[in-house]
Amino acid sequence: MKTITINTPSCNSVIYCGNGAFVERTALLKDKKLFIITDSNVYKLYKSHIESAFGDSPAYVLPAGERSKNYHQLLKILSAMLKAGVTRSSTVVAFGGGVVGDIAGLAASLYMRGVNLIQIPTTLLSQVDSSVGGKTAVDFEGVKNIIGAFYQPYEVIVDPLFLRTLPRRELRCGLGEIIKYGALDSGIYRKLIENKNTIFSEQFMEGITYDCIAHKAEVVTADERDTGGKRKTLNLGHTTGHAFELYYKRKSHGEFVLIGMYYEIYIAKRLGMCDAAYADTLIDLIKRVIKNVPAYEDASKAAQFAKFDKKNTQVSRISLIAPKCEGESVEITLPAEQYCKLIEDCSAYLQENKA
Repeated sequence: MKTITINTPSCNSVIYCGNGAFVERTALLKDKKLFIITDSNVYKLYKSHIESAFGDSPAYVLPAGERSKNYHQLLKILSAMLKAGVTRSSTVVAFGGGVVGDIAGLAASLYMRGVNLIQIPTTLLSQVDSSVGGKTAVDFEGVKNIIGAFYQPYEVIVDPLFLRTLPRRELRCGLGEIIKYGALDSGIYRKLIENKNTIFSEQFMEGITYDCIAHKAEVVTADERDTGGKRKTLNLGHTTGHAFELYYKRKSHGEFVLIGMYYEIYIAKRLGMCDAAYADTLIDLIKRVIKNVPAYEDASKAAQFAKFDKKNTQVSRISLIAPKCEGESVEITLPAEQYCKLIEDCSAYLQENKA
């Protein structure tokens, strides 16, 4: 088991990463007053683990899925915490994927102005990305993550045990974030290239998870609240990915990140802001995970949702992060009309070159 520490002004978070981390770390929680938040899928799969680790601690079980990440469920969680007698000395345990981590983290930040938080991510995506760094949120009025707070967990327990029950689609979602990190970090990029034929293997995922967390920890330590610019790089693929996710809804977040990366790499390449050979290598990695990147007839309409992205400083201009060359990214800011036209052009290119 390895450890990574994030030292920020608000909290020192320790991430425990590796086989056996769940059993070893939860054994130290026996004497703490806990409140568990999970979802219906995770509870069904890991009920015995929850009971073994947390005994009769009160638990709130969300309906599984992104639709539960809303303020109505947030209020239900806060009500359940109050009825369970949660106090300032209690600890909220977020046991699940990204939706659970986001809403549980926000509930922990709000209840009595903040109670202790532990994240135990159970999906590849949440292990490599969303459980680390303190971003918490719910969706509102059709906009993703528009209500939220920065609230650091004091502990994150990352155990590959939970990856073994994930369907291939969930692995694709996590690999979307892993390829994102590869576009930001030359060491991760090299490992992806060297293992491109085995990226779905358990052995590869266990090793690369630590590398992704280490990269994010460095970024969060330098820019906890996304004000210095460095943390903004972690949004690579997300401007377009979020816009498509809001409009189309038929795929999951991680899949839309992969699709968003493809479209944004196309834009960077068209504008001469990304090395062409490097762009093609990243696209090859994306296509190894999601073979057929979709062309959308109404892509320009979907692209309009990018106006709500938090990176934008003006509604009329769209900001996105794109790969530049190995280990480097670039921020591209475009008039909304130009951005939507380039998204439409990329969709047309995909349609013309459909295998």
